Amino acid sequence: MRARVNRRKTPRRSWRLPRVRINKWAVLAPLAVLGGAAALAPVAHELLDRPVGALVVEGTFQRVTAIEVQEAAADALSGGFLSLDLARLRASIAALDWVDSVRVARAWPDVVSVSITEHQAAARWGETGLLNVRGELFTENARHAYAELPKLSGPPGSEAEVARLYLAVRGRLADAHLALAALRIDARRAVEIELGTGQVIKLGSRDLDSRLERFFTVAAPTLAADLERVAYIDLRYTNGFAVGWQSAAPADATLARMTGVDTRG
Repeated sequence: MRARVNRRKTPRRSWRLPRVRINKWAVLAPLAVLGGAAALAPVAHELLDRPVGALVVEGTFQRVTAIEVQEAAADALSGGFLSLDLARLRASIAALDWVDSVRVARAWPDVVSVSITEHQAAARWGETGLLNVRGELFTENARHAYAELPKLSGPPGSEAEVARLYLAVRGRLADAHLALAALRIDARRAVEIELGTGQVIKLGSRDLDSRLERFFTVAAPTLAADLERVAYIDLRYTNGFAVGWQSAAPADATLARMTGVDTRG
């Protein structure tokens, strides 16, 4: 006999997701608002882009004039308040000779503010140029002579080199109670310093640091009492210097030349 197997049928189960009713107006309404806002944005921009009502300029001015700033900014300010190109305005004002840095900003509803810092002139360059305190040539056509500033000169492209040397020696000259009238580098890169009292210090083109040190520690103290009689001091020697007198040397003067080899470089 065959055993009977009780096979029960397992009922099939099916799952149905609940129906979600979507309110199409709840979705379309925000989209319509956003679309309307996007469409109205250009109109709002045009309505709010009113002409610039005032240009406020701030800074401590000695060389830059209000008329120069106004003329430089005129083209950039010809548009509206919102469409104003601040970068263009900044560049236009920064192009003025004595302007070192510029900051520009909008102030609602129609004011543009400009803050200007002027260059500080430290020396003349050539006949009409001026260098700032960082040794940068910021104008090549100064309107005035500025005779009170030392005159620096050198071959084209040597502005930074001459300025660095000037900035390095001016403090030490002041400490030695000496004024600098001029500093020049010639085509062979030889350096000369002219003091405010007319004496010329010849440094040559090599070993400038050691020769300057020799001037401040040896030559200047040795010749201090007779400096007004000196025409030039030649430091182009390995460990000495030579002196050229404006007239006959004083009777009790120190030897004009200390021991050393004349390198003349």
